[in-house]
Amino acid sequence: MMLQQQNKPQLTVHDVELFGSGKHYHIYNKLGAHIQHQTEGQATHFAVWAPNAAEVSVIGNFNGWDRAAHLLLARADGSGIWEGTVPDVGQGALYKYFIRSNNGYEVEKGDPYAVYWEVPPRTASVVWGLEFEWSDQAWLEERKSPALNKPISIYEVHLGSWRRVNDQDGREMTYRELAAELPEYCLFLGFTHVEFLPVMEHPFYGSWGYQVVGYYAPTSRYGTPQDFMFLVNALHQAGIGVILDWVPSHFPTDEHGLSYFDGSHLYEHADPRQGLHPDWKSAIFNPGRHEVKSFLISNALYWLDKFHIDGLRVDAVASMLYLDYSRKEGEWIPNRYGGRENLEAIEFLREFNGAVHQSFPDVITIAEESTAWPGVTHAVSSGGLGFDLKWMMGWMHDSLAYLKKDAVYRSYHHEQLSFSLHYAFSERFVLPLSHDEVVHGKRSLLQKMPGDDWQRFAGLRLLYTYMYAHPGAKLLFMGGEFGQHHEWRHDYSLDWNENLHPPHEGIQKLIKDLNSLYRNEPALYERNFSAEGFEWIDHQDATNSVLAWIRKGASLSDQLLFVANFTPVVRNNYRIGVSKPGYYQEVFNSDNLRYGGADVMNFEKIETYPIPKHGHMHSLPLTLPPLGVIVLKYKKVFDWL
Repeated sequence: MMLQQQNKPQLTVHDVELFGSGKHYHIYNKLGAHIQHQTEGQATHFAVWAPNAAEVSVIGNFNGWDRAAHLLLARADGSGIWEGTVPDVGQGALYKYFIRSNNGYEVEKGDPYAVYWEVPPRTASVVWGLEFEWSDQAWLEERKSPALNKPISIYEVHLGSWRRVNDQDGREMTYRELAAELPEYCLFLGFTHVEFLPVMEHPFYGSWGYQVVGYYAPTSRYGTPQDFMFLVNALHQAGIGVILDWVPSHFPTDEHGLSYFDGSHLYEHADPRQGLHPDWKSAIFNPGRHEVKSFLISNALYWLDKFHIDGLRVDAVASMLYLDYSRKEGEWIPNRYGGRENLEAIEFLREFNGAVHQSFPDVITIAEESTAWPGVTHAVSSGGLGFDLKWMMGWMHDSLAYLKKDAVYRSYHHEQLSFSLHYAFSERFVLPLSHDEVVHGKRSLLQKMPGDDWQRFAGLRLLYTYMYAHPGAKLLFMGGEFGQHHEWRHDYSLDWNENLHPPHEGIQKLIKDLNSLYRNEPALYERNFSAEGFEWIDHQDATNSVLAWIRKGASLSDQLLFVANFTPVVRNNYRIGVSKPGYYQEVFNSDNLRYGGADVMNFEKIETYPIPKHGHMHSLPLTLPPLGVIVLKYKKVFDWL
């Protein structure tokens, strides 16, 4: 049966023009399956882009998957869009598109714009509405104050393995079950945001969501789209922002997905030197094709619009920026100037950031970009890519490489700790201790630390305190907050039983108190991305493996002094130069007995002496705990001064 277009087509001429020019940023409202409420009952309008098709039909459980039952009509405007309305089809109907291409290729495809899919390994799309009663208006109002002027402490979560029901290898929690526990847990620990590994529908669970088939659908493994909205809503009610991992760089080649969609390389580059990723064996989006750009930018805005998402972390940006990424000579195609820069991807990323910030100025975008590409977080108007934040991969690699070394050898690698401050303010950075560092035999963060059990836990406390004391936003992958022994395993729950043991409980208390310090001390966030907010006291004491520095807020009175001892030796009467006479108070010590430390602490009031040190006329005699960081705050001058 040939389906007739309605008297008022879903897509207007203006829609088609915008889509074809790469400027339709809300095309999800027009393409895909949309339930129509008519006087004679319910129907669903289907629209799909398939310009190389000779025939397209909708097949589903409502017509016995009959390829001839409901044929779509091609628009006469040459857009390549096929559409039509199927009567008596509504919420919950399963469907696919059958496509017969001009070259004779036949295939059954899921809907690129489907908002819901069957639970994998089943592959049909599901007709579904997105109605939901939100109650997060207070959060959305609060979000309007600039995020970069506030603490950003991110808890990175994989939905399927955060906690399992009943036992460690039981079933995954649903979105609503997560909503009953995750917001309260994040609130207890003091994180400001949750970042979910990709929630978009993916056929292979072991890809952790990074091989996306259904870009517009939260995975059905844990519930419906409304169930995911319920989780976001619950997090917002607890004052927790939600960031999603987003993957616009590549997609898997599963037959029911985007790959070779209409018998042509529609979404991906045709030439494997551009269109096939050598590491992941996946297809690479062609952002130079206008309709693909509309698909991707619309997808970004869709999650912000329909699901109230507060930020997007863009995965694998480096793989998009470089034409020769992970390729040998002769395996890539230079740009029109003969260079290795991917000019189309650069333009796409700039346009993506511009569209997001124009429509949602209070949403943040974050780049996972692992090279020294200049201006990732600079404004597009000044030649940058326009992201708000960038992962500081260099800090992560240097810090972990340093702390993996036995303390005996650390004095020879002291510059690994201080080097990050040479470029810390060239971009706005997030310090990531992410999932990538605790998988594939890399071991957990705890197990990376050398020495006996006491030294490993002390080293982990040292790492975390150093991260919170370093300029930049913070990110910690789940399990790290209580020092899980085992590296992350996506098929199992976190080892929550470990949290019952004092050393692990101490790590959790440390994270809770670090988040509290971060939130309550303007010196740690007001100038988080400015060189004016940081000052070295001493970064050259390689012999003792000690660093000392100051963090500064907008007010002169908001300053914190940090001293870190990266050896397991107590340093007594260690002198630090300060500019003001008076006394300082120790407000944080990672060696506190509360955290499982040795309780090597300083007196409540530490008086300065008129003994010059580090270019200052006054100094403090300190006791530095082993593998520890102390935080000092200036209180006042002496009463007699």
